[in-house]
Amino acid sequence: MKLLALLLPLAMLRAGEPAADVPKLPFEKYTLPNGLEVVLHEDHRIPEIAVDVWYKVGSKDEVTGRTGFAHLFEHVMFQGTKHVPEDKHFEYLQKAGASSVNGSTSNDRTNYYEVVPTNQLELALWLESDRMGFLLERPGFKATLDNQRDVVKNERRQRVENRPAGLVSKLLLEALYPPGHPYYHEVIGSMEDLSVASVEDVQAFFRTHYVPGNATLTIAGDIDRARRQVFLPHPGRPPRHRHQLDPGGCAPPAAGRAQADRDGGQDPAAAALPHVPVAGAGRPR
Repeated sequence: MKLLALLLPLAMLRAGEPAADVPKLPFEKYTLPNGLEVVLHEDHRIPEIAVDVWYKVGSKDEVTGRTGFAHLFEHVMFQGTKHVPEDKHFEYLQKAGASSVNGSTSNDRTNYYEVVPTNQLELALWLESDRMGFLLERPGFKATLDNQRDVVKNERRQRVENRPAGLVSKLLLEALYPPGHPYYHEVIGSMEDLSVASVEDVQAFFRTHYVPGNATLTIAGDIDRARRQVFLPHPGRPPRHRHQLDPGGCAPPAAGRAQADRDGGQDPAAAALPHVPVAGAGRPR
């Protein structure tokens, strides 16, 4: 009681203090005619620009028997396109002085980003628009897919199957969600599904989800928002609707199931892209 009597005045004092100033982050947000959402934030403190493309697709958008596709594309998207040769995506950015390049996948979204010097913004936008529009047209796409499929399967072995308690997350998901629920399976997918996925399956997944109307392009840093022509779409290309998730009806998970388990659209090449140097018109040097 004595301790409480001492702490109570302190708590009341802190409650009366004004809240710490929340930093303001001004931004501009608009949608292009092709459905691509654009967010701009101007900050001139350092001569760098962060470019992030956020696709509204994750493991929740996969179907039973075809899991792991969103994470698989996190790998494939860096391997080249119709106009970017194999393994040149990172090289172009590294030679341009990029300080950070990566991607990530979760249940609900996938994102790809790069942080580049101010004068390399067009390169970053060129690469992002090119892989959104021309990834599937890359010569040797099947070989690339097979190679990255093996990479992901090895990643699963290292991080899940050969790791102590690595399967706990799988059991937790299956205990929390019923079969058929969008969150029932792991983001990395199953070994069986990755093995049997065909090129046609993977291409159909890409054409459905990796389109302008299902993405948000964020550009933050040392930009000049007055130069709006840089972010305008190419004219005369049709819009693309957003993908809508319909999880459907799901029954509660059956009691004891986890314990029992423990024991036993449109061609993207025709989609409107940000107005940047046209992919294929000239490769970056």
